[in-house]
Order: sequence, then C-alpha cells, then structure tokens
Amino acid sequence: MGNSTTASGLIVVIMSMTLGIISNIMALFILVNAYCLQQRRSRATFHLFATSLVITDFIGHVIIGALVIQLYLFEATSDNICWLLGGSMVFFGLCPLFMGCAMAAERCLGVTKPLLHSSLVTKRRAKVCLVVIWLGALSVALLPYSQPGSYTLQKPGTWCFIDVFSTAKAEVAIVLLFSGLGLISLALAMVFNTISGLTLVLARLRRQPGSHHSTRSHDIEMVVQLVGIMVTSCICWSPLLILSLRFVILPRTGSSGEDMSNYESLMKLGVRLAAWNQILDPWVYILLRRTVLRKISLIVKCQAGRQSSMISRWEQSSIPSLDTNAVNQD
Repeated sequence: MGNSTTASGLIVVIMSMTLGIISNIMALFILVNAYCLQQRRSRATFHLFATSLVITDFIGHVIIGALVIQLYLFEATSDNICWLLGGSMVFFGLCPLFMGCAMAAERCLGVTKPLLHSSLVTKRRAKVCLVVIWLGALSVALLPYSQPGSYTLQKPGTWCFIDVFSTAKAEVAIVLLFSGLGLISLALAMVFNTISGLTLVLARLRRQPGSHHSTRSHDIEMVVQLVGIMVTSCICWSPLLILSLRFVILPRTGSSGEDMSNYESLMKLGVRLAAWNQILDPWVYILLRRTVLRKISLIVKCQAGRQSSMISRWEQSSIPSLDTNAVNQD
C-alpha cells in the first residue's frame, strides 16, 4: 500500500512539474516577444517585471519539483536536503508575492500619475527593485539557518518547511515574518489594483466619443493581468499563510493527537495549493492578452447582437398581428 501511494504521488508530482515547465516556457516566450517589441517605457517596465516573475516561477518550479521527487525516491533525507527544500519554498514563495505587489504599485502610479511615473520609473530602477525583492526574499529564507532544525521534514515525509508547530520564540518569529510579509503583499496589491481599476473605469466613462484610447487599452490589459495574478496568488497562498499564522498565534496547549493530525493535513493541502501558483501564473499572461480579450469581447458582442436581433424580430412579428386583431375587432 505504501509503495503504491508513493508511486501515485510521484506520478502526480512529475505531471504537475511537466505542466508547470510547459506553461512557464509558453508564457516566457510571449512576454519576451512583447518586451522586445515594446517602445513605450511604461509597458516595457511592466513586461520586465512580468518576465522576471515568470523566470523566477520557472526556476523555483524546477528546483522544488526536483527536490520533492528526490524525497519520494529516497524517503529518508539529510538535513541539508530538507533545509534546501524549505529555504527554496520560502524564497520562491515570497518572490512572486513581492513582485506582484511591486507590479501593482508601478501600474497604479502609471495610471493615476502618468507624468510622475515617467519621471520616476526607469528600467534601471526597475532592475534595482527586482534585485531588492530577490535579496529580501533570500534574507527571510536564510533566517531559519541560524536556528538548527527550523526547516523540518513534514508529514507524510514528502516536503520540508518552517516548523510552524514549534513553540520556540525564534521559530515563531520567523513564521510571523514569512506569513506577515506574504499577507501584507497580497493586501497592498489588492489596494493598488483596485485604485488602478477604478481610475480606468472612470476614465472610460468620461471619454469622449471618437477620442484616441490606444494607451488606455494597454493599461486595461496590464491591470487585467495584474488582477489575474492577484486572484491566483490569493487563492493559492492565502490558505498556507493564514494557517501558519493560526498555528503560532492561537494557543495550542493541550492539543490532542487528532487535532495535530488535522492541522498537518491542512498544512499539506495549503502547500499543494501554493505549489499551483507557479503553474497558474503563466496562464494569466497566456489567456489575458489583449488579442485574446478582444476576441472574447467580439464573441460576447456577437452573442448580444444575436439576442437583440431575435427580440426585435419577435417584437416586429407580434406587433402587426396585434394591430390586425384590433382592426378586425373594430
């Protein structure tokens, strides 16, 4: 039974890893092509962030997947492998959240204050921001290395993470830092994207008929993609971040073995959801492009036109019959 369970789990990991690699390569091709073709600086900056996010997701997906496969194949593992897997999960987990927040802030400034954005945001500063994000996530991932045993093997022995069940103050602080930074990034991204979306909606309502709106259409495309990234990150990462906070904040004294088993099962589910973030992120750029959105809009308009045409035909066919009946009655 154990061997069959391990084999099925290994097959799932390999299939999800393959899907993630293909998805990230497709998105990377689209983004690199768009980045090379962009002449407007604001769009080039956005695509630089987006390309960096996909590359980070791709590298993280390959590294974490390879380490998890090793755990499945060699059930016992050394502390070095466990610490490497735990550190990779923290680093490649925080990077997309930080980047999503930075991208949302950049677009919010570009939509609400375009002149200030053009003077402040440059490719060089965007690259510096990316380096700061990577270094910040790396610093958090390296913190448990100062506390031996902070990255521990989690049940059922197929992944390693921060020991959220520990009562040691140092490990509790690390969990609070990891979960707090992740949730703050999601909250800020939500605020920035809401402001950008409302600004674009108001601008569209105020737009005069026949006015040029090419720039706004690009802004709408980027904001729609950011909202897609935010929704994906919230769905995939919120359970794990909230569960980690719940375990370190709420008292756990006197917890029964059954309760601990339930907590471990929830953490395992949270990690599985978080792993899907690196698979779903690329599809935001694949599906929510302007060409795809335009085709969807045309399909919707075509369907709406057909329905209105059918209603008008029904009205035209029914009104004369009513008039005829009225004449006959007279």
